[in-house]
Parts: sequence; C-alpha cells; structure tokens
Amino acid sequence: MEGIISFISTTTVRPASPEESTKRIELTPWDLQLLLLGYIKKGLLFLKPTPGPEENGLETMTAIVDHLKTSLSRTLDFFYPLAGRLGTAVNEDDDTTCFFINCNGAGAQFIHAAAGGVTVADILDPVYVPKIVSSFFPLDGLQNYHGVTQPLLAVQVTELVDGIFVGCILNHVVGDGKSFWHFFNSWSEISRGPNKISVSPVFKRWFGNDTHYPIRIPQSAMLFDRPTTSSPVQEMVFRFAKEKIAGLKARANTEMGTNRISSLQALLAHLWRCTIRTRRLPEDQETSYHLFIDMRTRRRPQMPQQYFGVAVQGGTLTMKAGELLGMGLGHVAWQMNKMISTFTEVEATNFLESWAKDPKPISYSTVIMSNALIMVSSPRFDVYGTDFGWGKPVAVRSGGGIKLDGKTTISQGAEEGSIDIEVCSSPETLQGMLEDADFM
Repeated sequence: MEGIISFISTTTVRPASPEESTKRIELTPWDLQLLLLGYIKKGLLFLKPTPGPEENGLETMTAIVDHLKTSLSRTLDFFYPLAGRLGTAVNEDDDTTCFFINCNGAGAQFIHAAAGGVTVADILDPVYVPKIVSSFFPLDGLQNYHGVTQPLLAVQVTELVDGIFVGCILNHVVGDGKSFWHFFNSWSEISRGPNKISVSPVFKRWFGNDTHYPIRIPQSAMLFDRPTTSSPVQEMVFRFAKEKIAGLKARANTEMGTNRISSLQALLAHLWRCTIRTRRLPEDQETSYHLFIDMRTRRRPQMPQQYFGVAVQGGTLTMKAGELLGMGLGHVAWQMNKMISTFTEVEATNFLESWAKDPKPISYSTVIMSNALIMVSSPRFDVYGTDFGWGKPVAVRSGGGIKLDGKTTISQGAEEGSIDIEVCSSPETLQGMLEDADFM
C-alpha cells in the first residue's frame, strides 16, 4: 500500500436554490454543550463502478465527482443550515457569547482526492484500521466552535485503485448522529435521481419550558483542552453476527429473569466486561461506560424522528471491576437498562433548563476517565442504505482527529441484523480482546 494522497480539487458547494433571506436558528443546551468537542466524521467505502464500453477510468471518476457535487448542491436545498456558519453575538456587559446557526449560504466544502496505490483490500484486510483512513476526511483538527469561520459540512471523495471512499464531516453542534445519517441518506437518495427526499428534516429546535434563548455562555467556560494520551492507540473493528447478538440477549435476560434487556444493552455489557477483563484491573478499581441516549422518543408528545439537531443526553454507568466481572453478563446489562430508563421527558426538561442557567460546554477532560468506555453512534442508523447509484457500501469507517482510549463506535453491520463495533484502545488491550475466547 503506497498511501500517497493527492488533492485534485477543492470546491465550495452552495444550495442550488438559495434562500432569499438569511435565517437564524437558535441553539439548545443539547447543541451548545458540544461546542468544545470535534466534528462528526464518518465515511463509506464503495467498490468503484465498472466503466462502460466507451469510457475509461478517468472519465468515469470525473463524471462521478461532478455528479456528487451537483446532487450535494440539490440536497443542500433541503438541508440549508448545513451551508451556513455558526454565528456569534458578543455581550460585553457580562462577557458572554451567544451562538446560533447563521443560514447565510456560505457553502459546504467538497474535496476530490486520490490515494495512489491503495485498494479496497488495503482498507478492509488489516487487523487494525489503517492510519491512512484518517486522511480520507477533510479539515482535520476542527472543533465545533471553529464553525464560526469554517464550513459546517465538508466532504472528501477519495479515489482508490478499485474503490471510492466518501468521507463526510458535520459540525456536531448542528446535528447528532441521527441527523448526520439523515443527511447522508438523503444525499444518496437525490444522487439516485429523485427531485425530493423521502424524509424532510425539521430544524425547529425544542427548548425546555423555562429556557430563555439565546443562551449566554461565559467566556470563562470556552476553554478548549486538547487531551493527551499516555500511550498510542489503534482501532479495530469487531463484527457480531445476528445469531451471536441474539444469544447474548437471551443469556442476559435469562440470568435476570426478565425480557426487558435489549440486544444492544447485552452486547455493550459483553464488550465492557471483556475490555476490563483484558486490562486485568484490581477488583476495587472503578470503571465506567458513557452512553448517549436519543431523547426524541422520550418527549410527550414525541419529537419528530426527523428532528435535525442534537437530541442526545449523556449518561454514565459506573461499577467496580469486581462487580462487573463477578456478577455476570445479565447483571451488567440490567444495570445499563435501569440507567437508560431514567432518561425521561422530565429528566430532559430539567437538563435543558438547568444547563441554560449555568452553561458549561463539555470539555475533553470531563469525558476522559481512566478505564472508561464511551459509546458513540448507533446500529439503528441506515448506513448500508446509503447508495449513490453505483451500489451499497462495503464498509463504514470513522475519521481521524482526537482518538480516545475506550471510544467504541457502534454501527449497523453489512449482514442483516449484524452489528460492527470499532474499538479504539491500546494495541495490548485489542490483542487481548482478540485472544478472549468468550468475547470472540
């Protein structure tokens, strides 16, 4: 694998039918809490289409890139805030800043690149995710507050020897994982030919009953702390078949005498136990799993599923290593189930109202803990339904940026009912997981 990235062109893509007047979208505490963290970075690997009898590879790739630019422009008509920037209003009287989405049509960034000598097999076959994958994403190093001057959405289409990688980044203040895949799916739908998308986004924000906006954030709370890692980390993708997941769910529910433990709760408990077992922690050592819960279905009346913004709240489950490993899979999954069930409409409203009164964006120092796991993304997102017109993707990968030891990215697997988990950890931990018979 040569791994030389060449950048062919960079284009600003604007909505095909721009809005006549500038719109402003206020941001909720759910949105604003992410100002100091990084963009969402997800990409899809496709097999390269076979050229027609009168085409060569260069003509085919040029046509694909031009088509993706055009379809992206048409998609931005439906997702117009993504072509904007973050706006700010500085309040000198109390040294605070208000952030909002400025729908000014400044445009999204589109990069066309090529990875010389890199094949699809070079990406899929290695045990660890190759480092070159991080170069398939644009604008490395951005934090969400950079959206004041940088694009809220950027795309990089990288040509491989026999494949195409479409890497997409989205400012996390503008949308969560569900919103990200709503856009990605809609773009591919427009690319296939329709003039409209199946599911239109809802940009109207939901605030707490007593939340006054725009929310004023003290300058003292806007301190970015770049984390330092004590040891190098790698990424490895573990694939769980539908049958394996069903077995874990049945085992967890049987152990607890219930039927309320979900497949995902059982799988995450299984992953957590294996990771800590591999690390050989003392029994009295505390370990945590940070989860992000989608609040759309927890409001009454329910928020629309097409709500485009951040609608997730973080929850943490903490156990001592002895309890985690000694009490069994069912116990851990059941504790996770109980923690998630506390995220009600009342809890959502309380969070929004209390955060607005004392706004403190999440910093990396508050989410990085030793012997902790962090779950991001969801297997419910329709990753493999993202078909631009030349077939479904063969894999999904995450972008570069700040890699946290213990970050676990959950996604839909290529096979029906399967789940992929991309684990970021030390090579020693990942190797131990590979050698763990119960886990594998």
